[in-house]
Amino acid sequence: MEARERILLKAHELFSRFGFKRVTMDEIALKTGMSKKTIYQSFETKDEIVDAVVDEHLKKSVAICERLTSCAENAVHEIFLNIGTIQELVADMNPAVFEDLEKYFPTVFVKLHQHINGYLLQKIRDNINSGIKEGYYRKELNVDIITKLRVQTMFLPFRPEVYPFGKFNLVEVQKEILEHYLYGLCTLEGQKLIIKYEKLRIKNN
Repeated sequence: MEARERILLKAHELFSRFGFKRVTMDEIALKTGMSKKTIYQSFETKDEIVDAVVDEHLKKSVAICERLTSCAENAVHEIFLNIGTIQELVADMNPAVFEDLEKYFPTVFVKLHQHINGYLLQKIRDNINSGIKEGYYRKELNVDIITKLRVQTMFLPFRPEVYPFGKFNLVEVQKEILEHYLYGLCTLEGQKLIIKYEKLRIKNN
């Protein structure tokens, strides 16, 4: 593994666990087993590392999303395939990561915001439209309203004034919000699929 890849891998681990603000260049150097001089040969500043970590994370997320979409039997199944990925992503994540980006790394936060309101918004809209065509989501849904609602609720668990850190489990909050969203979308036929896929998910865990 090249030095740049090692730095990004270990920096991602540290940022996820402690947030972007608290992690220092010294800690990244210690975790990678490199000198700070070696790290500065790949990245001039911590801001560059944060930008590269977020960029790499977004690329991987897109690749996973596209793969799961291609494997999904239907719109409901697509959401269930994403549940495992979402839980894996947030299981060890410090809830402060988004707040840190917005406060201390505004340029990177803008990039994340553009991704959310571009690619992610469109993926949610496509899923809703597919579900309506399949007859598993209610045809009377206002797709634009529900799409924006889903985007907002995805990041609600990271707001400490709503779900105080330490009092609520991030994975559990995400699961409850997602289930509430999915039942709100589905027709009776769609709800049968929810029960089916939930049983399969529990069986395979």
